[in-house]
Amino acid sequence: MIRPGDPRILGATPGEGGVNFALFSAHAERVELCLFRGAEEERHTLPDRTGDIWHGFVPGIGVGTAYGYRVHGPWAPDLGHRFNPAKLLIDPYARALSGPLRWDPMMQGGIGISRPDMLDSAPVMPRSLVCHTERPLWHRPDTPLARTVIYEAHPKGLTVCHPEVPEDLRGRYDGLASEPIIAHLKALGVTALELLPCAAFIDDRFLMEKGLTNYWGYQPVGFFAPEPRYGGPEAFRRMVRGLHAAGIEVLVDVVFNHSGEGGAPGPTLSMRGIDNACYYRLAEGGRAYVNVTGTGNTLNCAHPYVLRLVTDCLRHWVEELGVDGFRFDLAATMGRDATGSFSPEAALLSAIRQDPVLRGVKLIAEPWDIGPGGYQLGNFPWPFMEWNDRYRDGVRRFWRRDRGQMPELARRIAGSAEIFDRDGRSAMASVNFVTAHDGFTLHDVVSYTEKNNAANGEGNRDGHNANHSEALPDPVSKAARKRAMLATLMISQGVPMILAGDEIGNSQAGNNNAYAQDNIIGWVNWTGADVELAAFVGRMAAIRHAHPVLHQRRFLHSKIRHQDGIRDLIWRLPSGAEPSAQDWLDPEARCLCVEIRGAAEGPQGEAGSTAVFVICNAGPMVDVRLPEGRWRLLADSAHPTRPEADHAAVTSCVAAQSVQLFARPITGPISQQEHI
Repeated sequence: MIRPGDPRILGATPGEGGVNFALFSAHAERVELCLFRGAEEERHTLPDRTGDIWHGFVPGIGVGTAYGYRVHGPWAPDLGHRFNPAKLLIDPYARALSGPLRWDPMMQGGIGISRPDMLDSAPVMPRSLVCHTERPLWHRPDTPLARTVIYEAHPKGLTVCHPEVPEDLRGRYDGLASEPIIAHLKALGVTALELLPCAAFIDDRFLMEKGLTNYWGYQPVGFFAPEPRYGGPEAFRRMVRGLHAAGIEVLVDVVFNHSGEGGAPGPTLSMRGIDNACYYRLAEGGRAYVNVTGTGNTLNCAHPYVLRLVTDCLRHWVEELGVDGFRFDLAATMGRDATGSFSPEAALLSAIRQDPVLRGVKLIAEPWDIGPGGYQLGNFPWPFMEWNDRYRDGVRRFWRRDRGQMPELARRIAGSAEIFDRDGRSAMASVNFVTAHDGFTLHDVVSYTEKNNAANGEGNRDGHNANHSEALPDPVSKAARKRAMLATLMISQGVPMILAGDEIGNSQAGNNNAYAQDNIIGWVNWTGADVELAAFVGRMAAIRHAHPVLHQRRFLHSKIRHQDGIRDLIWRLPSGAEPSAQDWLDPEARCLCVEIRGAAEGPQGEAGSTAVFVICNAGPMVDVRLPEGRWRLLADSAHPTRPEADHAAVTSCVAAQSVQLFARPITGPISQQEHI
């Protein structure tokens, strides 16, 4: 006999003698808990309601129990209500699902808005599973932001084609912590593996009717549950432990701007059937969905129980699954208040910032959505970092030899201070990238002028058109530009992010939106890997790690340092002279040089005892005059295996489309770099 239970902890919580179930719904009239033994369904009405929490305790069951909900209430789409007890619903707090979600017509909640669809969806719905609540002791690497190098990868695509990963581990969580992958990441100097969505998602109707799948996973339904295609919660924990043991942090891409239930014609899988009017932002009196995400719906992050869902979920991934941080998809949506306006002080952003668990992990915002005022680069509060698309575009355009790009590259190398230097934020606020999952791979940036997305079945209309790419004529020129862009990434202030496969020359055949390509287009192809390029990336990362001047937390503003009377940032022309205002405006200037020291505004010695001199030459071969001093060549992207060596000459011959990096010691008191 079901008992009243406890409303305080949402979800299914095993305890002494049974399991407690608690579900939020402000507008439901009755909630049925459905327990499953195989195909057999046993229904229990939750006997109690406390506030807006429906709850009950079922004795005699435990971990592994399969369950779902049927929620009774009005079918009144004009008022925002879409209750339909014919639809089996996933618990938003479910910690595991019995299988993957794939769209089926039986999942549809209504026949238009006129009446509910009375077909029972249970035969095609995965079950929520009761799980232990575990908070193990995690031995986290706790890498300072200043030493962080991120590697963005798909949890399946990184390993599914890797010949050295054991076959039974390929494409699964365990494969990500296999010896070949860890060895590769360590050789690259990677300190954090950032995974595309790992929460349970649905293969939606739009793709399934095209014979495709939701490969990237940006259609979440089970926010707490690791996607079962890759393994369950314990497999995820094993992966995290293995990567932690190797000194590599785990970041996950999370989607709290929308759900996989889509717009009004979408399926009823979970929140729509539990309390549509609370979970989603609605329009037209309730019959339509606000859509600032491009996916058909928008989560109502200003609602207290949606806010609680998000923060409870984030803590779950940190405490129970061991992750070290998050990348927030379309994070501008999370900063919209009840009116739809973005604010850095929005309730959800503020809740995350003050949370005793979440404020200590790495937080990365994708600072835009497609709604009004949706582009918010630079406007997120500390401690959020932000994906910097201005960096991506500026680096690509400079190396493509676009006119007038020298000032833009200078701003990006120096940490994009005009965007981020306010309110006490550090130069680590900028996550710098040249490529990401959303767009061309690096090899395709130098191989295609136009996108080639025909395989997506949308007439090549999807994906970005402004790729700032160029189809170069031969392998030599392609290799040179790739090395130059990767070298630029590693010498820039901020946190660098590498797209998985870029270091080995991976291509998606020109597809810049491979979200539905769970095949050789979207997977990293390890056959014929460019081992020389990978070695060069590892070398540049090692140089970055060894020279704190390349990853300072203070911004550089060409101010005079009190310890030696020299400015912390000195821009130079190939002649050695400092550029005039007219030089900065020269549309044909394609060689930028800069001398970098520890920031004048930072603690003395925080950036080490080295000055560096960087030459970025997108133009023809040029002789560059070095600043005074005894310089040592650290790297030359035109000659990637050239060893470090003292450079006695006053000039250096710099090849076209190349980066050179020099260093020399500077005198003065040194203090240990601060740990952040």
